[in-house]
Amino acid sequence: MTGTISRLPDLGWMLRPLTEIPGVRHAVVVSEDGLRLGHASAEGLKGPVSELSVAEAESLAAASAALTMTGRSTAGLLFGGGADVRQLMLESDQGFVLFTSAGVGAQLGAATETDADVGLVAQQMQLLVVKIGSHLSSHPRDPVSPSS
Repeated sequence: MTGTISRLPDLGWMLRPLTEIPGVRHAVVVSEDGLRLGHASAEGLKGPVSELSVAEAESLAAASAALTMTGRSTAGLLFGGGADVRQLMLESDQGFVLFTSAGVGAQLGAATETDADVGLVAQQMQLLVVKIGSHLSSHPRDPVSPSS
C-alpha cells in the first residue's frame, strides 16, 4: 500500500507574537496525531535548547499528541466520555509547558522559563487561537486508497 502525504505549510511565523512575551522560550503548533505544523523560538535564547530545531519540534509534536490523549482519557474517566480537554499545563523545575486547543485537530504549545507570567502566556495563547485559529487547524488526513 502506498500513498502520498502532502507537505503542510509551516505556521511558525504566526507564533512570533507568543515568543516575544518575556519568559517564553518556544511555541509550537501540532496536529492531534503528532505532526509538527510550525514552531518558533524566542530570539537570543541561551541554554540547552537555544533554538528549537525541526527534529526537536517533531519530537515535541509526537509527545504532545500522547499528552493530549492521556489528558482526554483522564478527563473522560473523571467527567464522562463527552469531556474534552481545553488546556494542559506541565510544570518542571526548568519552566512550564502549556498546551491549548487551537482549532480542529490542532494544539498550540508554549514553553516558558520558571519566572514567566504563566497567566499572561495562557491568555495570549487564547487570544492567538481566537485571532488565527482557523489557520492553526489540522483537518484529518485523506485516507490512502488501496490503488495508489
